[in-house]
Amino acid sequence: MTTNAIIYARVSSKGDRQTTERQIYDLNKYAEAHGLKVVAIFEEHISGAKANKERKALQDCFELAESGAASTIICSELSRLGRSVWDLNESVKRAIDNKINIIFLKEGFSLFDSNGEKSIMCPILIATLGTCAEVERQNIYYRLNSGRELAKSKGVKMGRPMGSKNKHTHDEELKIKYSSAITLLRKGYSVRAVAKLEGVSPTTIQKLKSKFT
Repeated sequence: MTTNAIIYARVSSKGDRQTTERQIYDLNKYAEAHGLKVVAIFEEHISGAKANKERKALQDCFELAESGAASTIICSELSRLGRSVWDLNESVKRAIDNKINIIFLKEGFSLFDSNGEKSIMCPILIATLGTCAEVERQNIYYRLNSGRELAKSKGVKMGRPMGSKNKHTHDEELKIKYSSAITLLRKGYSVRAVAKLEGVSPTTIQKLKSKFT
């Protein structure tokens, strides 16, 4: 008997910086390999720190599953359901109460086993991994804010220069436009941290690092 499944994919950023394309591709491959029939795909661009009630696609995903259209939701990793351990627990409880299985590809576990019984280890794993994800998110914010304040105290201007464009052909223009980003890279800040501080894509920062540091 074929099991109907729903794909849920989420990324934090809007626009072209992040897409759900890779997640959906991997989830479709998983479904095909495990005999799951994908009946719907829900995707959204919203921070995992947002409360469940603010995430329309997630709510629509659950509502469709609760209607009986599918018995399984598959997502790429635990953090796609949220970075707050409380919201994670809320989603998991909702799924278990409605006998909806959720499969997490990265972590390699699901809420129910092959016999339809609740996984014994699942609550422990979710509590542990969810708490770790939330702590790491708080640590990242702390480090970024600390780095921003340190950079400001040293006279580094934050953000993109006015009138910036996406394409540049001359090294001097790049140096002028991304002077603060280059300064941070030379001080040892990571590509990801500089990207967040400057509001520039990690790809651009990586190119600057390769060229100027």
